[in-house]
Amino acid sequence: MSGKDAPHMMWGGRFHEALDPDLLSFTSSFGTDRRLLRWDVVASIAHVQMLGATGIITDPDATAIASGLRALLADAASGELKIEGPYEDIHSFVEAALYQRLGPVAGRLHTARSRNDQVATAFRLFVKDQLVDLIALTIDLMKATVARAEATVDVLLPGFTHLQHAQPVRLAHHLLSYVWMLDRDADRMVESYRRADVLPLGSGALAGVSFPIDRQRVADALGFARLSDNSVDATGDRDFAVDAVAAAAQLMIHLSRWSEELVLWASDEFAFIALADRVATGSSLMPQKKNPDPVELIRGRTGRVCGALSALLTMLKGLPAGYSRDLQEDKEIVFEALDLVSASVRAMHTFLKGVTFSAARMGEAAHRGLLTATEIADYLVRKGMPFRDAHEVAGRVVQEALGRGCPLWELPLDVYTKITPLAGADILDAVRPLAAVEAKRVPGGTAKAAVQAQLADAHRQVAGRRAWAEEAARRMQRVAALGDRG
Repeated sequence: MSGKDAPHMMWGGRFHEALDPDLLSFTSSFGTDRRLLRWDVVASIAHVQMLGATGIITDPDATAIASGLRALLADAASGELKIEGPYEDIHSFVEAALYQRLGPVAGRLHTARSRNDQVATAFRLFVKDQLVDLIALTIDLMKATVARAEATVDVLLPGFTHLQHAQPVRLAHHLLSYVWMLDRDADRMVESYRRADVLPLGSGALAGVSFPIDRQRVADALGFARLSDNSVDATGDRDFAVDAVAAAAQLMIHLSRWSEELVLWASDEFAFIALADRVATGSSLMPQKKNPDPVELIRGRTGRVCGALSALLTMLKGLPAGYSRDLQEDKEIVFEALDLVSASVRAMHTFLKGVTFSAARMGEAAHRGLLTATEIADYLVRKGMPFRDAHEVAGRVVQEALGRGCPLWELPLDVYTKITPLAGADILDAVRPLAAVEAKRVPGGTAKAAVQAQLADAHRQVAGRRAWAEEAARRMQRVAALGDRG
């Protein structure tokens, strides 16, 4: 179809004039929602097959329409059918293309449905499919990070609070903190998928339909877990889109936090990591520069995804129950948000492959300063001193170390014993970084045994997430295959 063809309208019987061309352009979503083509077609195939099975239309008509839809999709994929022209949306384009190929029989396709429930169904299928892909990408990043953690169990570095040296930790333990953030992101996306997994088709414009349709048959064909409960709610519900974008925004927040850290670690002041040429860029003026641009862009694009969530919520806040044309704006927002976060997860995965951790620099930093001061307080508590008193004593020891310019384990023992008679020679061992790390043996702590247990838990979690994602992907592939010619 070319732009010269007159637009096919899904309405107009009571109108004497065509819509003003400028307003058609203004109200059209065709440039955006053409991405829904496959999902609109497969939903239409499931719908028309149900119409034929229930006798609402004849079997020959249902078969002809389903075949025509599959041919249309194949021709669009091959480029023979150009997805262009002055159409309101992808749904009117499909109907017009079908009319051109089949004639008046194509008009039976829209029996017992409205564009309201049609759009909502295609959009839910799209969101489900995108979430499955994004979950799989997130799992890939989790797995890669677990592998990096396994290789760095014996590397110590300063842990930070307020961006100040706090306590020594294992690099593996630190990296695993991001694995658990990503795991929560995957969990939110699985929940978003579950909330999108509701069939609205059969709700009509808002009141249901007057034909004896079999909604469950359509739900089974399209892989939906359940039917919508209320037709008014179903046609105007975009909570599933909000859930998906909210999950995407939270994932971007985690990627942005990680990106900020990697930018710092790549600086000369930290020098905790070195970047391979393939993951960095240079300066047009300063030849010595090596910039961590990919993670800076992840950090920057986080604002756009958070903005998408704000835009979607703001669009919805003033709408009464049922469908309003404002809802047309949801797709561009959701498409951009999911595209950005998917690209960012891929970029982070690739970037990490080009990161080399400097065990020497991290270890030197972990042995510099006063990171083990808390171990003094804990030591004294084990000797019977109340923690608040022990904290005050440890602070006095810190003052002495600062005055002498030495780490706590190099402070003479008599300095400790002058401050508190509870100090024994073993206190000098307790404040060494490795001893401090190994003292954190509780589940979730940074001792080697605890980290190794955490790694085993992370492997199990990744495997469980992977199994869910692979099964969900197979379900979506079966639905998408409804549009393929057999």
